[in-house]
Amino acid sequence: MSGPFHGKRILLGVSGSIAAYKAADLASKLTQGGAEVDVLMTHSATRFVTPLTFRSITHRPVLTDLFDPGSPEAIEHVALAQAAHVLVVAPATAHMLAKLALGLADDPISVTALATGAPVLVAPAMDANMWEHPAVRRNVETLIERGAVIVGPGEGRLASGLTGWGRLAETPELLGRIAKTLGANGDLSGRSIVVSAGGTQEPLDPVRVLTNRSSGKMGYAIAEAARDRGADVTLVTASAAVEPPVGVHVERADTAEQMRNAVQEAVCSADALVMAAAVADYRPADPSGEKLKKEAMADLSVALERTDDIIAGVPDGIVKVAFAAESRDLLKNARAKLKGKGVHLVAANDITLPGAGFGADENKVWLVDEGGDTELPLMAKYDVAMAILDRVVALLGTGRPKGR
Repeated sequence: MSGPFHGKRILLGVSGSIAAYKAADLASKLTQGGAEVDVLMTHSATRFVTPLTFRSITHRPVLTDLFDPGSPEAIEHVALAQAAHVLVVAPATAHMLAKLALGLADDPISVTALATGAPVLVAPAMDANMWEHPAVRRNVETLIERGAVIVGPGEGRLASGLTGWGRLAETPELLGRIAKTLGANGDLSGRSIVVSAGGTQEPLDPVRVLTNRSSGKMGYAIAEAARDRGADVTLVTASAAVEPPVGVHVERADTAEQMRNAVQEAVCSADALVMAAAVADYRPADPSGEKLKKEAMADLSVALERTDDIIAGVPDGIVKVAFAAESRDLLKNARAKLKGKGVHLVAANDITLPGAGFGADENKVWLVDEGGDTELPLMAKYDVAMAILDRVVALLGTGRPKGR
């Protein structure tokens, strides 16, 4: 099992909100990701979701009462606090925000928050009018000043029937922010990484485009993995079949020209560029400003022109990683790209291999550099991304990062 949560000890504090049911999904996803999840509940939270629900999901005891003499967890909350990698409070009611800000300690969550030295991530959930109250906003500001990470709330329809800000952040956003928090001090902390992803689309007319079969999954996995290792990530993305990772800066670039401009701007303050996007080599030389009618396309001939080579135009001074997606002569073409484009590393993959082509969740890659070729097994794209970033870390060495 791989991923940012594997082997991590995560404390999940659940306070008394109708949104507590979403915490069960969060606990499930964290557990599936390999984390040891210890759930702490206030008494009011147990009125919405039973402790048995969380115990069934996490396969671990649930702490609900500090003063239950029959509960071993009641006297081990300090040990839990000391062993934790992160404390997540989701949902955090207005009452819980006040207790955390004031340093009160009369329930498992607030006591643990005072006892732990781990990062604290707080996801508020309440009615819109409550969220907008000055007292609540001041409590949130106090928590931010103390280093807490605040996630949400989101905007939408609330349990009261009102529409506004106060919804608990959705599970994917929470997972992304937890992963980013866990990796804040990773081996790419302080580094700025630019990742390109997706397949560019070159207009033939306002409706039709010339494109490719890239799903964006490999580039997105690299951006996610770099985030999980502490990097400040800029993702320059063309069309993709998946949602961008949470916690990275996203720049949209539909065409090769737009991607070139976005990458050139982003790398000015970057330490490394990983060019995973499938950028069109050619585009229509004279795209139509009007939709071409079917009758006029019977004998259509499209003149093409070359697009600019993006990575070859990036100045020296940063680590540059290119991708080579090939259907034949894989290593020969990868070595030619390594030399011809002036990059430090080429990640080469054979797109004809079953289970490793466009749109797949796994990939089989050869890493090619001046020292030779390294064949990686077929594995999840996140694991491939981690292997590539291991090389990036080594190439960066101990030099001073540029930062932003």
